[in-house]
Amino acid sequence: MADSIQLHTVRKHSKKSTYYSAARYQAEDEASHLDEMPLMMSEEGFQNDESDYHTLPRARINQRQRGLGWLLLGGWKILCCSCCEWLTHTCCRKKELKARTVWLGCPEKCEEKHPRNIIKNQKYNIFTFVPGVLYQQFKFFLNLYFLVVACSQFVPSLKIGYLYTYWAPLSFVLTVTMIREAVDEVRRYQRDKEMNSQLYSKLTVRGKIQVKSCDIQVGDLIIVEKNQRIPADMVFLRTSEKNGACFIRTDQLDGETDWKLKVAVACTQRLSAVGDLFSINAYVYAQKPQLDIHSFEGTFTREDSDPSIHESLSSENTLWASTVVASGTVIGVVIYTGKETRSVLNTSHAKNKVGLLDMELNRLTKALFLAQVVLSVVMVALQGFVGPWFRNLFRFIVLFSYIIPISLRVNLDMGKSAYGWMITRDENIPGTVVRTSTIPEELGRLVYLLTDKTGTLTQNEMIFKRLHLGTVSYGTDTMDEIQSHIVQSYAQVSNSTSSTSMQKSQSSAPKVRKSVSTRVHEAVKAIALCHNVTPVYESHGRASGETEYTEADQDYTDDNRIYQASSPDEVALVRWTESVGLTLMSRDLTSMQLKTPAGQILTFYILQIFPFTSESKRMGIIVREEATGDITFYIKGADVAMASIVQYNDWLEEECGNMAREGLRTLVVAKKSLSEEQYQDFESRYNQAKLSIHDRALKVAAVVESLEREMELLCLTGVEDQLQADVRPTLELLRNAGIKIWMLTGDKLETATCIAKSSHLVARSQDTHIFRPVTNRGEAHLELNAFRRKHDCALVISGDSLEVCLRYYEHEFVELACQCPAVVCCRCSPTQKAQIVKLLQQHTASRTCAIGDGGNDVSMIQAADCGIGIEGKEGKQASLAADFSITEFKHIGRLLMVHGRNSYKRSAALGHFVMHRGLIISTMQAVFSSVFYFASVPLYQGFLMVGYATIYTMFPVFSLVLDQDVKPETALLYPELYKDLTKGRSLSFKTFLIWVLISVYQGGILMYGALLLFESEFVHVVAISFSALILTELLMVALTIRTWHWLMVLAEFFSLGCYVASLAFLNEYFDIAFIITAAFLWKVSVITLISCLPLYIIKYLKRKFSPPSYSKLTT
Repeated sequence: MADSIQLHTVRKHSKKSTYYSAARYQAEDEASHLDEMPLMMSEEGFQNDESDYHTLPRARINQRQRGLGWLLLGGWKILCCSCCEWLTHTCCRKKELKARTVWLGCPEKCEEKHPRNIIKNQKYNIFTFVPGVLYQQFKFFLNLYFLVVACSQFVPSLKIGYLYTYWAPLSFVLTVTMIREAVDEVRRYQRDKEMNSQLYSKLTVRGKIQVKSCDIQVGDLIIVEKNQRIPADMVFLRTSEKNGACFIRTDQLDGETDWKLKVAVACTQRLSAVGDLFSINAYVYAQKPQLDIHSFEGTFTREDSDPSIHESLSSENTLWASTVVASGTVIGVVIYTGKETRSVLNTSHAKNKVGLLDMELNRLTKALFLAQVVLSVVMVALQGFVGPWFRNLFRFIVLFSYIIPISLRVNLDMGKSAYGWMITRDENIPGTVVRTSTIPEELGRLVYLLTDKTGTLTQNEMIFKRLHLGTVSYGTDTMDEIQSHIVQSYAQVSNSTSSTSMQKSQSSAPKVRKSVSTRVHEAVKAIALCHNVTPVYESHGRASGETEYTEADQDYTDDNRIYQASSPDEVALVRWTESVGLTLMSRDLTSMQLKTPAGQILTFYILQIFPFTSESKRMGIIVREEATGDITFYIKGADVAMASIVQYNDWLEEECGNMAREGLRTLVVAKKSLSEEQYQDFESRYNQAKLSIHDRALKVAAVVESLEREMELLCLTGVEDQLQADVRPTLELLRNAGIKIWMLTGDKLETATCIAKSSHLVARSQDTHIFRPVTNRGEAHLELNAFRRKHDCALVISGDSLEVCLRYYEHEFVELACQCPAVVCCRCSPTQKAQIVKLLQQHTASRTCAIGDGGNDVSMIQAADCGIGIEGKEGKQASLAADFSITEFKHIGRLLMVHGRNSYKRSAALGHFVMHRGLIISTMQAVFSSVFYFASVPLYQGFLMVGYATIYTMFPVFSLVLDQDVKPETALLYPELYKDLTKGRSLSFKTFLIWVLISVYQGGILMYGALLLFESEFVHVVAISFSALILTELLMVALTIRTWHWLMVLAEFFSLGCYVASLAFLNEYFDIAFIITAAFLWKVSVITLISCLPLYIIKYLKRKFSPPSYSKLTT
């Protein structure tokens, strides 16, 4: 049976298996039977362990044998990289990060040296700039090749022509690159200098002094004013706010736009004056610097009191660098500086993305180089390998160096900049920003689109829709009933003084069935109290930074009340309680006040608060009501976390499923009444756990869980997240374009499935296969077999099941999932999102695009070939990390169908043309050399070669970036046109060979024609052939263009005018007397006509009998 088979994790390090015992071998052999099994097997076959199946190999990607072939085919590169990495690691070994003890205001007491508090975003310094830029340029084959060719011209025996014909283009490319890099570096330096020079007030024994941000040290006491950036990671000691807390804005750190509440250390906040910080003997123990911005473990100790004061510190007592103070003035002690701050540790350097088109061109360049070497060898062979043939071979290689055009990279880079400019100037997609200008063509090659749900497909605007009490459910149309229940409940409370004690007796006796009115009242009260929301009052008349709460006390009907919270769900719940009559008026660290429908103010003291975490999936609060002294523990969270906490019931699971199918986000709310003794016992254990240095999080969680037992289930809430505008037509457009869409979300399975259907990601008529939860290899095997039998159905899988499948059956799972029309992955962590992107890249070799709006989508966006960020309610972190930033999801349709398609087709045409321009002149050189006894003598010298690649042909060729085969409206109307692009036919070896044949034909005609028609002077050959060459290039551009633009016409005539005008100054190359004769004109015209007319005829016939798909739509 499957259950009886011992399942073990597949071991990556198989070499270690020799050390395992015989018993372990046997267990691994049994597990390997599963490895050998084919996936398409009946459940009976799996259970019977049929030996026939064991002989069949499992689909796995085998590692290549490392032999001589491996070494020659790229192994040398891997070995070099490994050596460089080892040297770098040895020379620049990072200092080990350690925990530290920081004495208040005494930087000199620090035992270790800490990094300077500087922000440094520069890539280079004054010494590494030139070598660094040169390395980045010459790591490309194209530029390295031209450097070698240009350097060869310093050797007299290899010199072909003037030095400037080789060095001028290369110097131009390098100069432009260096200027661009230098400008970027100077800008980075100025930004860094501005940040590092910001002045802050530092507290010393002698009073306040002004210090630069870069001079701040660990142990300094720093004062930060309202709206000022926090310069280093600090522990929050004091604030000007009376409640001992302040708000900070963290959008530059975690991308979230909501303000965060931070709490000052109680011991230092209680001091009567700021100067007393130096009269106490205190220190902070801080854990070693870490990446996690949401956690911190430390202690505050004051030694000069009797007994010593110890306070535990958590993330709510910290002020991280790069955040901004939003209220009051704060004083903190610096614990981490510079490279050790959370913001710098979390700054991941995104990989340098290289487009598929660039890689294809690099391969074609290598093919051209091979052709160039072969052609040179043929020339030397036809000479008979006489004399110094090796030198002649190198001269031929230099002579044919124009086969690989240096202008290729320049033209493509300029083209990419032009596409970026067009995208940002498109009025139909306002607010679009191109942050990575090197990959616009990637937008035209996408096969997989991986999208977030909340804030991307949905608006992240929560609306309260449903309240379920078990026996009764309230929707949007029956909210007035809840309001009347609340009014009735508080009317009874105000009329009867004994009603509170009666309610207490009711709650303590669960056998007495409560009335609907009481249950509604308790549910609404729980929702109004169990949250992390703070009301903020923004008065137009307030000039100074006074606290919001004093104003709130004076005017509770202020229309300028706004709610601040880290989650839009919480704000939606508090707004709803306000709409039904129970309003949150004010909140500080120790209390909150609610206003009843009758205007009565109820005060509740906050005893403890347990914030929401992704692990616990719930948040709790313990409050004491001022009027009655009752202590109540309220808790709310996801159904999966709450099901085991609340008392037994028969409706919760079913109703959660029902709400999720409606697309609602559900929260379960529960409570527990505590006696004074119960609370005191809990508090002592909780405080003890918070002070522990080792495994603090586990100990604290264990203490809280001891309280989370047999809780009274109050209600289930349903909140709707509305779809973004035009999500349905956009997804349909993308699907018709052949793009497979995967939705990766952290939300629960039912909600994700519902949003997938409501957004038409999954068609209504389409079957959905929900992958059952699996925990081991046997279950994953059976479930994958069940999934394989399904055809054309969408897959819905949870993150946990996905992890199990990828651990044992990675290749098979990806193969099956890629056949689905849509995939929904729910309960996904940010790391899993990035992992899925990388899996698709490895197993399909297709181009992937990731789109998201929150900080949790950044890793996925950076891992994808093309990352798109949406500026949403969760902040700008995803937008800033992305390659392209848009304001609405619907804009992605035009971005891909119009701009992506045009960018790819234009760059392909541009690449072909620049290579054709080099091939045609190299063909002419080959014909010329073969006619003149295989002499390695250049046909065109000096300015003719420079002018040919620049002013004579550059503008018409570059004008191809304005070409388009169909109008934008047609491209959006027929998204099927996009599907052809994913096959990469616009720039393939087939199209490349066609252009090579065209170049060989035209080059041969131009050269042989000139040799046949010239009469006496050799200089006439140069004049005829070069003039015909320029005309041929201009006519070929005209032949390639599909939609004329006025700038294209201007470029054609401007280039022709430049050439005609320059003839008067090119005395050393041309015979001016011959040029102005009729013989010259007719000879050039005949040769040009023969070289171009057949191609025009072929193009006409092809469009007539085998038109491309786009031409059928335009006629």
